[in-house]
Amino acid sequence: MAQFRWAYVDCAESETITIAGPTGSLQFLSTSSGITGSENLIFNTSSNTLFLTGTLLVSGTISASAFVVNQTDTISGSTIFGNSNQDTHEITGSLFVGKVSEPSTFQVVPSLSQSVTLGMRHSYRTVTSTGLTSSTGDYIIGFGGSGDLEFRLLSASIYNSGAILVLKDEAATRTGAITISSSAPNTIDNNGAYVLTGSSPAISLYSNGANWFVF
Repeated sequence: MAQFRWAYVDCAESETITIAGPTGSLQFLSTSSGITGSENLIFNTSSNTLFLTGTLLVSGTISASAFVVNQTDTISGSTIFGNSNQDTHEITGSLFVGKVSEPSTFQVVPSLSQSVTLGMRHSYRTVTSTGLTSSTGDYIIGFGGSGDLEFRLLSASIYNSGAILVLKDEAATRTGAITISSSAPNTIDNNGAYVLTGSSPAISLYSNGANWFVF
């Protein structure tokens, strides 16, 4: 004769898990028995788009076929653009390249072998009055007027080493001379001043951080 054993089954209702959040929100565990969502993290099924409002911290790698930034951002650390000679990097607007310690520096390492492909437009201003002084934003100075002019160079230490100035007399019929003066104790080729005379003269100067030199 078969024997049957009995077992006790507790049919009490288990703990209820609550689910909340706006429509389309990604769910996350809020308590041990609750799942919720936030309007700051919404997935739109019609556009197949995930919307995040706030900050995203990623410890791994982000891979995307397109990456669009609509505001000014700071990227810290080393950055590499492109991985083949076929890559093209296009910038619309202004490009500033510099060091923190030398903000007006453009540096190419180890060298620029195809300089013809790099187009640049440097700062330019016209000087027609005597007694003016250069500024760190200057690169090309064109002298106008017709008589004598005196133009003073800002200290070479303020420009830092490697700074370049191009000075040109643009007056076709000047009756005087243009005197380029250094700020003491700076010199220009070991002299306190350099005089431009003759027919449309020009001079190119560079700074070593202490003095100016003609080249």
